[in-house]
Amino acid sequence: MTACGGITYWLAEHQAVVGFRWSPAHSWGSTWSFLVSSVAVYALLAATFEALLRLLRRTRPVPLGPLPVLHSLAMALASAAIFLGLLLSAAAEIRDARWYWRGRSGTTPLRWLLCFPPGTRSSGRVFFWSYAFYLSRFLHLLGTFLSVLRRRAALAGVLRHSALICMSFLWLEFSQSFQVIAILAFTLAHTIVFGYRFWAGVGLPVVARKGAAVVLGCKVALTGCNAACHLGFVLLHFAKGGCNGIGAWVFNSVLNSALLLCYLKMEARKKKGD
Repeated sequence: MTACGGITYWLAEHQAVVGFRWSPAHSWGSTWSFLVSSVAVYALLAATFEALLRLLRRTRPVPLGPLPVLHSLAMALASAAIFLGLLLSAAAEIRDARWYWRGRSGTTPLRWLLCFPPGTRSSGRVFFWSYAFYLSRFLHLLGTFLSVLRRRAALAGVLRHSALICMSFLWLEFSQSFQVIAILAFTLAHTIVFGYRFWAGVGLPVVARKGAAVVLGCKVALTGCNAACHLGFVLLHFAKGGCNGIGAWVFNSVLNSALLLCYLKMEARKKKGD
């Protein structure tokens, strides 16, 4: 077996990947009670950290040593693995389903990526990596506590991370359409951003003052990709007989809109303060 063949096998053909099924009996963290309690505990801990530092009148950043760099490395590696695994798994699913699409449904690879057929269940390769993405959101939460200890504003991070956990849970719970492209976009952006932070954190040469530009560029690209996916999903849903997970899509759209509104309000307040 070649190196490429071995990677493909472990990431897209292994029984644990192919035989994955989202259910409380088989998947850790797959219940509504876990979702609600984990988000509540996370928000409470973040608020407690912030309150303790204010009580101690700590205004300077707390020395964290290599923790931020290690967190960036872990996030970059996890995101890269999910990106590659999902890319290979999506290609394998398209390969295996082509005969069915040609014979009966008329589905194309692009249509499948944007619009799962009604009745799709959260099982198989792509949902294994969707589950991995869901679990990686909990690793991402550590960034909030690092920000608090660095004495940076953490409210926006708490809201954003909580929303991402809820969103990735709903993707699995309702087999929401277009999540494949969304996860690929998220993980690619996170690989670049956290990879850059790790690179800069260990003291390797970087272009001066380009960190903010890298982060901003990834956010803009991610926003554009999500907007295009939403538009394609809506068009296919109404033109081609429906897409799976429309209810979850509506909820996520409202949630994302609310977060965007909060973000814009906070940015406006910052500019007024300056």
